[in-house]
Amino acid sequence: MVDNSSVLTVSIVTPDGKVYERESADLVVVKTKSGQLGIMPNHVPVIASLEVDIAKVEYGEKTDEIAVNGGFVEFSNNNLSIIADSAEKQEDIDIERAKEARERAQRRIEEARQKHDDATLKRSQIALQRAINRINISKR
Repeated sequence: MVDNSSVLTVSIVTPDGKVYERESADLVVVKTKSGQLGIMPNHVPVIASLEVDIAKVEYGEKTDEIAVNGGFVEFSNNNLSIIADSAEKQEDIDIERAKEARERAQRRIEEARQKHDDATLKRSQIALQRAINRINISKR
């Protein structure tokens, strides 16, 4: 029997619905706006904004990696929720689509720099960061 006070329940949701759920995790590591955050069972409650990066969920000898594109993490009572702008499990990432997105973003960055279009430049840099994150996770 599992002692519920020593395990995490993890849920990752996006506007499109639930992307990931694990009822018995030992550790979750995410990158917040203020740095990397590791959460284990019985951690103090926390809410933090997330960067575009990997969310690692460790359980037993296994680790699941999820590409998380912004959002926030909330933890209390051994329940961890990530509410992300978008997220993809490692096995669901289409590497060719991610590479195409990277190339598209790089072209848009160049165009925006030539036109001195700061708004487009910022959006394109975020798109590039998301594509690279997805590519990196798919290669693991």
